[in-house]
Amino acid sequence: MLSVSAKPVPITELKGVGTALALKLERLGLETIQDLLLHLPLRYQDRTRVLPIGSLRPGDEGVIVGHIAASDITYGRRKALMCRVQDGTGSITLRFFHFSAAQKNSLAQGKRIRCFGEARPGPASLEMVHPEYKVIADEGSVRVDDALTPVYPLTEGLTQGRIRGLVEQALGWLDKGIVEDLLPDNLRQQWQLPELTESIRYLHQPPVAADQEQMLEGKHPAQQRLAFEELLAHHLSLLKIRQKVQEQGAPLLKATGKLSLPFIASLPFELTQAQRRVAREVARDMTLPVPMLRLVQGDVGSGKTVVAALAAIQALENGAQAAVMAPTEILAEQHYNNFSAWLEPLGVSVAWLAGKVKGKQRARELERIANGEAQLAVGTHALFQEEVRFHNLAVVVVDEQHRFGVHQRLSLREKGCNGEQTPHQLIMTATPIPRTLTMSAYADLDCSIIDELPPGRTPVNTVVIADGRRDEVIARVRSACSEGRQAYWVCTLIEESEALQCQAAEVTAESLRETLPELRIGLVHGRLKAAEKAQIMASFKAAELDLLVATTVIEVGVDVPNASLMIIENPERLGLAQLHQLRGRVGRGSVESFCVLMYHAPLSQQGRERLAVMRESTDGFRIAEKDLELRGPGEVLGTRQTGMMQFRIADLQRDAHLLPRVKRAAADIEQAPALMDALIRRWLGQGEAYARV
Repeated sequence: MLSVSAKPVPITELKGVGTALALKLERLGLETIQDLLLHLPLRYQDRTRVLPIGSLRPGDEGVIVGHIAASDITYGRRKALMCRVQDGTGSITLRFFHFSAAQKNSLAQGKRIRCFGEARPGPASLEMVHPEYKVIADEGSVRVDDALTPVYPLTEGLTQGRIRGLVEQALGWLDKGIVEDLLPDNLRQQWQLPELTESIRYLHQPPVAADQEQMLEGKHPAQQRLAFEELLAHHLSLLKIRQKVQEQGAPLLKATGKLSLPFIASLPFELTQAQRRVAREVARDMTLPVPMLRLVQGDVGSGKTVVAALAAIQALENGAQAAVMAPTEILAEQHYNNFSAWLEPLGVSVAWLAGKVKGKQRARELERIANGEAQLAVGTHALFQEEVRFHNLAVVVVDEQHRFGVHQRLSLREKGCNGEQTPHQLIMTATPIPRTLTMSAYADLDCSIIDELPPGRTPVNTVVIADGRRDEVIARVRSACSEGRQAYWVCTLIEESEALQCQAAEVTAESLRETLPELRIGLVHGRLKAAEKAQIMASFKAAELDLLVATTVIEVGVDVPNASLMIIENPERLGLAQLHQLRGRVGRGSVESFCVLMYHAPLSQQGRERLAVMRESTDGFRIAEKDLELRGPGEVLGTRQTGMMQFRIADLQRDAHLLPRVKRAAADIEQAPALMDALIRRWLGQGEAYARV
């Protein structure tokens, strides 16, 4: 086995790095020479050859050599020094806005000059603005670089020249074994991965013959070697979370059927094959002495709540408690109503804990949870609070996991059976997560997918229409509601301000009341008190309202089978996953349902692509893949995972093909704790803090 003894060398060991420069480098996360060697270029400049001026096109970057044909100061909107440079094939203008008298004198007519810069269109001809330049004294050959020039990510007070000089020094340390190749030889040979030091050197000083296009796309073998190792380190850090969670052990919960069989028999529908399969996977996990850590994904309306109920019931059958947690009071209250209706007839006592539960009622619920009288507790993140004590918590169900942080979820461990055993954890999401992200962001969880909708559910027809046809859309709402159906009208605003969003919803509701006086119109938004919001939602569910105007607060957890039409204003401002969630509020009954995406023209190319995907597909996983492609992993996962998703070199979309190999490699390296820790330390450093549980 490899030794993992290469010690971090402080960056101050490099010549010229004092306290001030070390602080600037620290802003880039560079504290050791090893960090600096893994601080890779964003791109490269080709200074290895001289380009004829006549060959330059707008956007070209390169070295040119020529004579100054004219040098003048112009006084337009800004004073500028303009130098006309010719080389026999063409001419170009050099423009300097900041210059000294000495500079002006050195750039006199007749001087020979070598420049590096980007050619841009100017008023009369191509220009280079503030190029790097050197006045050449003789007519001899011009010295050019013998390797591509790296361009690094910078921070304020650092120049490219300074960081290139430091990297050059750092490369001298490579031969001293400062960066150890942590990947075992057999693994490198299996995947034909180049050596680490060879890859690092190549990427900082690529030879002239390097395939620049391949390097710009991040697909060069040297880049792929480092991306593989970085993805592996992230994967291992998540496996470490899993190991730590499972160290404490969990209660063994046998499925007796005492409550589950009467529960299934009481349901007014048959479970789908997919629900049965996932329920079996969950039940099997809970019979083991290690905590279940399972993610259940299922598209909107696939029946995840029934699977969650069966998991909770398995705890209750063993005389233990279960907890169900949701991110919003609307969703939590809906779960409370469902679980109460299902389980109280079976003699199960259900507690309810959310922000709006206050005073004596709260004290009573806390007491019932603590003494075990309440066998099931349903609530929001209020269940995380320190004052909440469970009698013997054995199973935790977390709905819409991406809304909670890893730490919040893991803090429930302390609330397990007497603090000695970790509760089993079932994580549910109706936001389909692309396979790529599941393999990387949720590597600490086993994954089950409910990939079948219950019979009788009708796919939602999606229509994309410009807001110039608003009158037609309003007529469609009138028609649907006159037939006894109900509709949603969702208002979105690009502004982050919740106050402005609510104001827009209020204005829309008022306008629709004037246009559709015959309809009963309700309004729900984030600034309403929880009790008001719940009352309006209950009225809508009871068909006392025809049309509900809302902000995106109705994204999750609203189930009104009679609602068959949804209008979403400005859908181009929302992510695809959020649009898919909203659309899932209709089509919950047996009648044909429609979702109208009413956009504001003109649409960007990306906007057109996104709405086209919504129109063409109701497959949440396909939509999620497209969302990942268009918006990137940080956006798709939300803030929950962003700290984790800040890769230095790897790119989840570009490098998705590496993930199956990473998973297999991680299974081997997991058996070598010292090596596992060294890889995590190299790539995550202090960023590993999120994994400390």
